[in-house]
Amino acid sequence: MSIAKRVRTTESPAIRWLLTALALGFMALFLVLPLAAVFVEALKAGWSAYWDALKEPDALAAIRLTLITAAIAVPLNLVFGVAAAWCIAKFEFKGKAFLTTLIDLPFSVSPVVAGLIYVLVFGAQGWLGPWLAEHDIKIVFAVPGIVLATVFVTFPFIARELIPLMQAQGSDEEQAAQVLGASGWQTFWHVTLPNIKWGLIYGVILCNARAMGEFGAVSVVSGHIRGQTNTMPLHVEILYNEYQGQAAFAVASLLALLAIVTLVIKTAVEWQHEREMKATAELPPERPAA
Repeated sequence: MSIAKRVRTTESPAIRWLLTALALGFMALFLVLPLAAVFVEALKAGWSAYWDALKEPDALAAIRLTLITAAIAVPLNLVFGVAAAWCIAKFEFKGKAFLTTLIDLPFSVSPVVAGLIYVLVFGAQGWLGPWLAEHDIKIVFAVPGIVLATVFVTFPFIARELIPLMQAQGSDEEQAAQVLGASGWQTFWHVTLPNIKWGLIYGVILCNARAMGEFGAVSVVSGHIRGQTNTMPLHVEILYNEYQGQAAFAVASLLALLAIVTLVIKTAVEWQHEREMKATAELPPERPAA
């Protein structure tokens, strides 16, 4: 009997059933039940009230701004994440450890602090505030500030997915391609990108989910201007504070639905990745040439 089988059969069936029941009960109580409550409250007044809440002009503006912010932040983080991961994983240079630490900075800094950073830099009393005011450029309390804050809190996701993957793969294939005469772009497009595609897709999914649901940093730099600088999470807060519970839950349910769609896409990507890995493992080994 293998070691893995002995480990799986160490605990008694009663213990295994108890641990499974505890895990499922915890998930049902703290994940499934609150999520179901959001949809129940959103639809409590009927489908007509639900659609009216989503079609309200301020809600449509919040939905549009959320999608625009994600559409800008995710591609920017995609470019940065691939460049940073390639630089860290493929090259040795002074300050490499410091750069890796900087990439992790948004994970350790509160999103509210991140928002305050942009206010201190781009606000009316900030370092660049007077110059921006002279040139009629609005960063804070406008869409650019929301995009910048979202980029800051989400940029580690793609890089952190790719760095360990590219370090594990090494650079042998890239070096072989360059020896054979491939250019840098050809090497990236035909060698590096196919090797990292699943990690890249996974990082983009996580980055997009965080971009759409970000609250703290966006709340500081948005100014809470209804119909202009409110994203969906901010709009939910405003509606709830105004005792418009059904409308707040309606918009929140749309955010929850986007999260569920993201989870489904993530699961599909993982399943496809595992399927491809199994298919690769089952390929017969190549026979040496006679």
